[in-house]
Parts: sequence; structure tokens; C-alpha cells
Amino acid sequence: MKRGTKSRMKPAMKPAMKPDMKPATNPGRGVRPSSAAVPPPVVDALAQLLARVLRFEGPADSAMSRFFRDRPQLGVRDRGLIAEGAFDAMRRLSTLAWSMNPARPERAPRLAALVTLARQHGLDALDPRSLGGDERAVRHALKLDVAHAPAAVRSEVPLWIFRLVEAQYADAVPLLAACASPAPLDLRVNTIKAERDAVLDELVRSGTRARPTPYSPDGIRLVDKPGLTRWPIYKEGRIEVQDEGSQLVARLVAPRRGMMVADLCAGAGGKTLALGSLMRSTGRIYAFDNNARRLAGLPPRLKRSGLSNVHPVAIASEGDPRVKRLSAKMDRVLVDAPCSGSGTWRRNPDLKWRFDEHEIARLGEIQARLLRAGARLLKPGGRLVYATCSLLEAENQRQVESFLAEDTRFRAVAADEVLRPQGIAIPDAARFAPWFVMLPHLHATDGFFSAILERHA
Repeated sequence: MKRGTKSRMKPAMKPAMKPDMKPATNPGRGVRPSSAAVPPPVVDALAQLLARVLRFEGPADSAMSRFFRDRPQLGVRDRGLIAEGAFDAMRRLSTLAWSMNPARPERAPRLAALVTLARQHGLDALDPRSLGGDERAVRHALKLDVAHAPAAVRSEVPLWIFRLVEAQYADAVPLLAACASPAPLDLRVNTIKAERDAVLDELVRSGTRARPTPYSPDGIRLVDKPGLTRWPIYKEGRIEVQDEGSQLVARLVAPRRGMMVADLCAGAGGKTLALGSLMRSTGRIYAFDNNARRLAGLPPRLKRSGLSNVHPVAIASEGDPRVKRLSAKMDRVLVDAPCSGSGTWRRNPDLKWRFDEHEIARLGEIQARLLRAGARLLKPGGRLVYATCSLLEAENQRQVESFLAEDTRFRAVAADEVLRPQGIAIPDAARFAPWFVMLPHLHATDGFFSAILERHA
């Protein structure tokens, strides 16, 4: 039950590590890329790619994978420029469309490609042959001051989302600005096989710019986006790609050695692996998911990790008999629920254009159902952690509050009470208490929400 092209329980919205590359600074200021100008084939290819992804008919990362697979002649640098351009266009689609008006990016993909590349690298970086008859339109788009655009346009989100976020957050403007910027690349050190300091030393000695994450004791943040799947430390299972906020969700579960744990929406198993490491490969973790294809990504990762306490189980739904037979037997349950993915817009900018209010309502029904199913698995004294990568109250606080009103056997445990004994202090924790909330503009992570619910009877 994980994000991706999965199931009725998780929408086709999978947060993933994209080949985001840090844009050049000051769009439209004549800043050139670090090596050569943007060649015409990059403009042509980006226009073709935008013609596909701006239809928003499916996950952008899947469309891009197919696009590059069909064009093996593209070099590594050109692929990077094209991928970077596509993600920048989706992150800043509102101001792109506003500056191109009356042309529409999806209907004028070549002009959209030119404006995007000029905003990233400067107009002087484009080969004059690429501009052709579009030069006047590109110059006009770059000349417009987005400070005069409506607030929702400047925030790079649809109007209905802007209104929801503005009503919920006093600091909505900086939050949405952070959501429109590229995400860092975070790693989790597998403490079954390695220590963070040793991995950091190895990375630094190899010339990789890396530093500890500020909150997760197991995290490392990379400045660049290297091809780490080729690294020995990855192949040997000493590291996994995982956003720092996601690492902390596993810390909220706080499993102890020998416990019985259920990950009800395991997907490809990122949080499952983190839980197994915290348990030192003892006890038993059931990794459930109703998408067998996505769950199939977990066994290879398990093999690399060295964990032996994780048992992947593909199920039909949360009512599967293999889930029901564990009723009242679990010490911990993680419900990493399907959601809008709004907290991952930095990595998945297409998501904000691919769902609407009706989808949020549909997901809300699934979230409530999964909460109830997870609660049935817990023994008295056990804890359920409900988690989303959403910014929206409808998927977060309201869901949990409705559940607590419905099932009086549960109480909320303050996230700070669980994290501080582990040496983890989150700024602004009191602002969101008792909930766990991580936000891009405050914590430089993806947006996450979690609630710790303890069964007292």
C-alpha cells in the first residue's frame, strides 16, 4: 500500500528520488552553465519531453524514464540538462504559464522549453539557432516581473491548493516557496553494517561533499546528486536513500528488540528497512502491501541490508485473512497511509497538478479505513504511528482526531516524548504538539505528518 502506480489504496503518486540538479542562479540574468552553452539538441529533446509530461496523464518520473530509454544517443550531460529542465518547468509551472500568456506551456512546448532553460541558465546560454522565431516571445517572458502575478501564481500551486495551505499555515508563502525548490539527497546509514561517522569519512575521502543530517542520528545529506547505486557502500547495503523526515518517522515507531511490528503500507520498504535496523534484526516485522509488484522491490534491498527479521507479505486489502490473524498481537503498527504526496512536491512537482479535491476526499476514506485496520492489530499498551507525506490537515490532524473520537481506547502520545530520549530535538515541535510535523521551509526535509497513538485498554 505504498505510493506509486499501485492500487486503489495508494494513488499513482510516488515520491521518488529524481535527477534534480541544482539550477543555475538568477533566472534570466545571463548566467551560463558551468561548461558549455545549452546545445540545440537539448532544447529539442526538452520540448518533446514537456509535450508528454505536461499532459499529466501519469507519474512524470515514469514518463521521463521511458523518454530517455527511447533515446540512448543522449549523453549524460544532456540528459541532466533535460531532466533538470523538465522538473524546473513542473516546479515553476504557474509562473511559466503566466509569463508565456496567452501561449500555454502544454500547447507550446518548444517555447516552454526555451523559457525554462533561459530562466535556469540565462538567455545567453541558448544557441541563437535554437531561439529562431521564438526569441521575441522568450525575451518578453523573461522581462515580466512575477512580483506582479497573483499570490497563487507566485506560490507555484493551483489556486484551490493555495487557499487550503494559506488557511492552515501562517507562513504559507515561505512554505510554498520551499516546496518549489529542489530537494537535497539524503542517505540513511544501515547501522547493522556501518556507523555514520565511518561512512561520512569514506565519502569525504572520495571527494563527495557530504554532511550529517541535523536531526536524524543515522542520516547523511549530500550536496550533489551522484550515481550512488554504483558505489560499493550502496551495493554492500551500508546506505539507503531516504529523506531525513522519513527516517524520523521510523524513530517515532521506536521499536525495541524482539517486538512484533506490522508495516501496513510497506511499499518498497524504505521505512521497513529502517525499523529492522532499529530492532537490530531481532523480533519480527510484517511488511504488508496490496501491490505485489511494488513490494517485489523489497527482497533485493533486504538482501543488501543483512536484515533477517522482515517478512514481506502481498495482500489483497487491509481485510486480508493474513492481516486479520494478527489481531491484538502487535507491539507496534506503522500506517504510512496513501495521501496527496503534497509534502514531496520538491521531488515530485507533477503531483500538485495531478490531483484535485475529489481525490483528497477519496483518499480520506482509505486513510480512515487503514487507521481502523491498524488499530485492530495492536495489543493493549501497543502503539500505532499514523504517517503521511502530506501538508494538508484533511489528511493529517483531522483524520487522527476523528479516529480518537471514534475509538476511546487510544490516546495521543506527544512526538517529543518519543524523540527526545533518542537524542532527537526538532525545532518548532511545540508549535505542532502533540503531532510530529516536518516542513521544507523549517527543517529542509520533505513535508511529513505523524501521530503516535497508544492503546491503553
